[in-house]
Amino acid sequence: MNICLSCDDKYSQYAGVVIASVLLNSKQNDIFNFYILDGNISQENKDKILSLKSIKDFDISFVKIDDTLFETYKNIGTHSYLSLPAFYRLKLPSILKDIDKVLYLDCDIIVNSSLQELYNTDIKKFYAAAVVDIATKSSGYVPKLDKGNLYFNAGVLLLNLEKMRTDNVEEKFEKYTIDNIATIRVGDQEILNQVCQGKIKPLDSCWNVQSSNFVNRSDYTNNPKIVHYIGRQKPWIFGSMNYWKNLYFSVLQKTAWAYPENEKFKWTVQNEIVSIFNYVKYRPLFFLRPRFYIALYYII
Repeated sequence: MNICLSCDDKYSQYAGVVIASVLLNSKQNDIFNFYILDGNISQENKDKILSLKSIKDFDISFVKIDDTLFETYKNIGTHSYLSLPAFYRLKLPSILKDIDKVLYLDCDIIVNSSLQELYNTDIKKFYAAAVVDIATKSSGYVPKLDKGNLYFNAGVLLLNLEKMRTDNVEEKFEKYTIDNIATIRVGDQEILNQVCQGKIKPLDSCWNVQSSNFVNRSDYTNNPKIVHYIGRQKPWIFGSMNYWKNLYFSVLQKTAWAYPENEKFKWTVQNEIVSIFNYVKYRPLFFLRPRFYIALYYII
């Protein structure tokens, strides 16, 4: 399985936790080739990522990225909250020029299942396979697409790089960006959705359960195959309201970035208390929301 992540040094820890979650949930016969789109990762953090081979052996390539190739994307207004590595995926067909199929994973996810079923999805006729974005079920922004096309979340993408190269999709990404630079609101995800309309195979929601708090989840399953920590409520932020944050910590503790024993109480008991307090503060009338009881029903 070819798996790709993109990060700078700041996000290298989170990329390492993603890789650890893949390895911990793998099957005995799984063979992994990881490609890290390297936005200046320090040698110290590269060594920590390499130490994950103690969980299960794998091959890895740190692909150095020339940021000058992304001058067009630097001018997007939403770049203030999206780091440049988020746009690296738009040039994957040429960056990974010898790879025909790759699973792209954001750094704010946790894999909670073997990836064999997902990776073996037939996408010969498609550019990618992806899960519908939670914004279609909430009040979030959804770009206007042609009728019948799903708005997908770009955090988990099974990509057919061979077909994307054949159809010159990279050039189409850049042209769309130049033509719409003033109106793009959701960065690379909007570009991907607009250009790839009609060429996306929908995946079951369990492969990208988007979550920001107890109620705001794209799927109320108790057995997500991949959890995606969307929005600002990342699990590594103290007091995060994210429902699945403890899943993140269970994986973190098996990596070189594990918190020390003297911080265990902080990140378990105290973190949970502050999380509940923050949720009540954020949604003081949560008990009046029907979705709260729907969410409660599915965890009982």
